[in-house]
Amino acid sequence: MTAGKSYLFVLFLLISFFAYPQKSKTQLQKEKQQNLEKIKETEKILVETGEKKENSMGELAAINQRILQQESLMKSIKSEISLLDYDISENNQLIDALERDVKKLKEEYSAMLLAAQKSSGKVDKLTFLFSAQTFEQLMMRLKYMEQYGKARQDQAEAIEKVQVVLKEQVRVTQVKRGEKNNLLSDEIKENNKLTNLKTKQRTIVRSLEKQEKQLRKDLEVTRKAVAELDNLIAKIIKEELERAAREARESKTNTRDASVALSASFEENKNKFPWPVSGFVSQKFGRQNHPVLKGIVIQNDGVNIQTKQGEEVHSIFNGEVSRVAFTPGIGNTVIIKHGDFFTVYTGLKDIAVKQGQRVTTNQEIGNVLSNAEGISELRFQIRKNFDALDPQEWLRN
Repeated sequence: MTAGKSYLFVLFLLISFFAYPQKSKTQLQKEKQQNLEKIKETEKILVETGEKKENSMGELAAINQRILQQESLMKSIKSEISLLDYDISENNQLIDALERDVKKLKEEYSAMLLAAQKSSGKVDKLTFLFSAQTFEQLMMRLKYMEQYGKARQDQAEAIEKVQVVLKEQVRVTQVKRGEKNNLLSDEIKENNKLTNLKTKQRTIVRSLEKQEKQLRKDLEVTRKAVAELDNLIAKIIKEELERAAREARESKTNTRDASVALSASFEENKNKFPWPVSGFVSQKFGRQNHPVLKGIVIQNDGVNIQTKQGEEVHSIFNGEVSRVAFTPGIGNTVIIKHGDFFTVYTGLKDIAVKQGQRVTTNQEIGNVLSNAEGISELRFQIRKNFDALDPQEWLRN
């Protein structure tokens, strides 16, 4: 392999080994940063839920979420460690290849020097030139000596360039080993945090299991409030459908066309809607087992989003406020119509909108209510006419 080709081969190895992993590293670091931001928010919610009452259902929901986030963070760290292992392994292979290149180049250079020394010992350079039989032969000998001298110079430069690359790769490998050691320390630290969180989780569950009678009583109160809310929602949707039917009979085409367009626009934005409030999903859509009470199944027509105290709640899309109502036990509700779709925001303290008002995407509609246990939770629903839809399939991931 010539000096030029050898150096190009080294550059090819550099590009092929490190182009893809660098992109993955950026993605992993971004994912880890997002996890840390979510953890920070959940930690604040966890502190707030424990201020008024320790070992509450809200605190259990928050600790469960923290455990999931902690596991996700550790997964990111493990992935980053694996990536560094890959990088270090590839770097070591590259260093071996570079060292072999340097050795080969030095051997070739030594051979060229030896040949030059032998040549100069036998025949003086001037004698070699002027012993030519013809002028053309003289020029050829002169050109040969120039090319041979340049080849030796190129070989020396190639050795120097490869040594520079080799030195840099050794430095990069040392940096990556340092990064790996730091991540291994982080992994141990975060694993200890996870152990402590799971210990706290078991403590809360044991405490709540001793409060079974009160939990069942609270659950029954909530069920009655939710049933009252469901009846209200059904009544409002019925009224809205009847109004739409009247407008259609009265040939109010402009109104109906606008409603159809809004419905279509709402549906087109599936998976793109902003979340109505920050926080985490403390209760998912559909049927699920109670987190503490055995044999108890909860039906949820939306999602519950646990958040910070006094957090602002926003409309997820353009629409018209159909109703503002109060339900004992779960607070104020705002229902917004988006053509054939409805969004329901329950668990509000202060209301910033009124019935019949037009609202836009991300417009504030109120603040979340905190209950006696210090739990701040928004009940959020999306419906297409009477059908309840899973909000997590519609909100931005």
